[in-house]
This record gives sequence, structure tokens and C-alpha cells, in this order.
Amino acid sequence: MSGGSAALVFCLIGGAIILLVIMIFSALKVVPEYQRLVVFRLGRCVGSRGPGLVLLIPFIDRAVWVDLREQVREIPAQTSITKDNAPISIDFLWYYRVFDPVQSVLQVGNFELAAQGIATTTLRSVIGGIMLDGVLSEREQINSALRTRLDEVTEKWGVKVTNVEIREIIPPRDVQDAMNRQLSAERTRRALVTESTGQREAAVNVAEGEKQAAILRAEGERQSAILRAEGERQAQMLRAEGYSVALEKIYSVANTIDQKTITLQYFETLKNMSMSSSTKFIFPMEFTSLLNGFIRGQGGQE
Repeated sequence: MSGGSAALVFCLIGGAIILLVIMIFSALKVVPEYQRLVVFRLGRCVGSRGPGLVLLIPFIDRAVWVDLREQVREIPAQTSITKDNAPISIDFLWYYRVFDPVQSVLQVGNFELAAQGIATTTLRSVIGGIMLDGVLSEREQINSALRTRLDEVTEKWGVKVTNVEIREIIPPRDVQDAMNRQLSAERTRRALVTESTGQREAAVNVAEGEKQAAILRAEGERQSAILRAEGERQAQMLRAEGYSVALEKIYSVANTIDQKTITLQYFETLKNMSMSSSTKFIFPMEFTSLLNGFIRGQGGQE
């Protein structure tokens, strides 16, 4: 064998080895936990493979990667007509997760494009059955209706719609102006209500304070009258007690005075009367009896 032939052989062997290594590396796939491989063998689906190391037959097997993680997609702003014929622009986000890798590959060619079309038509269908005020105030109900209808369609594709969130609702310009006027009127109404409530509470507080003050004044006057009456009663009792003590003393002293002492008091009175300019004298009838007693007393002493 000549040197040229040997070199050719070595080249062929080296090329074969390199091709074999490339085929081996292309046949071995490392599948992460969050992905699956849907394997087609000679055009026929043989199921999903993974996670871990997956061996494919070169030139015979073809693999399609499927991500099992939850995905989020944005539906651009869409103009929809409400039940009361008001045009409104809405954009939203929808979240989905593949639960059947084989069906997601076999049942739909371009899942995301198909899902976006379904989401758009579903949005218009849902909004078309709701009044404008309901669209603006019932986001949660619209989100739930969109999620339910999308899930009904995508379930046969092996995809689960987990959530739908409306991001922005833009009503027509005239509706926005009307809403702004309504909001301004509502703020004005609340301000007036708050002001009137404050005035009413202030008036109630003032009246309550005046009532409490009047009650306190009346209570003070009543207590003062009671104290004055109590003081007067105590004073009268003390005066009465004084009079009683004085009368008792007078009575006790009077009991010690004899008939002669009384007669002398009469004489003293007559003496004082005789010193006046009056010419008339009045003698009580008891005077003669007093004199008899006094004369007898004097005779007894002699």
C-alpha cells in the first residue's frame, strides 16, 4: 500500500470516528426537569421523554421540546363593543401551563398564535354581553369568564389556562369626560356632605355642651338651695335650742323667787311710774293681794 493510499485510509477512519462522535452527541439529550421531549420515530409519535438523559436514534428519531413551566403572554389592546354599543379598548395578560406535552404538539401547529386568536375572539364575545358600567366595575367577573372560556378551548390542546388579568380598560373619550365630570361631582357632593356633617356635629356638640352646662348650673343651684335650707334649719334649731335653754333657766330662777320679791318688784315699778308726768295710775287687781301678803310677811318678821 502506497503512502497516499494509507493517508486516505487514515482520513476516512478519522472522518468516520468524528461522524460517530457527532452522531452520539446528537443522539444523547439531557432534558431538564421543567421540559419534555416529544419523540417522533419515522414520523410516528412514540410519546414524551424526560427528564434526565434521553437517547435518540440518529436519522430516525426527531424530538420536539416542550416547556412545562407556567407561561405568561400579553394580548395587545383590542377594541370591543359593549352590550350598550360603546367601543372600549382592553388589553390583558393570560397565564397558561402545558400539562400534556404530546397533545400540545399533536393537536395544534402554533399554539401561541392559536391561543392569541382564541383570546381575542373570546374577549370580544364576553365584552359584548356586558354593559359599559359593568365592564368598568366588574373586572373580576370578566377575568373569570375569560379564563373559563379560554380553558375550555385550550384543554383539548393539553394546555391549562391558570389565570387571566385585565391590565387596562380605556373607554371612549366622551365617556372619560363624563366619568371625570361624575367624579368631580361626586367629590363635590362628598365635600358638602362632610362639611354639613361637621356643622351638624358641631351644633350637636354645642347644644350638648349648653345642656350639660344648664344641668350643672341647675344642679349647683339645687345644691346651694339645699345647703341654704339646711343652714337655715340648723340655725333655727340652734335658736330654738337657745330659747329652750333660756326659758329653762328663767323657769328655774322663777321657781326660786318668793312672794315678797315679786311684791318688791311691783313697788319698784310703781316708783318708776310715779316719777313720770302722768297723773293717772293703774293698779292691777292682784296688787291688794300682794300687799296683804307683804304686810303679813312683815308682821311675822316683827
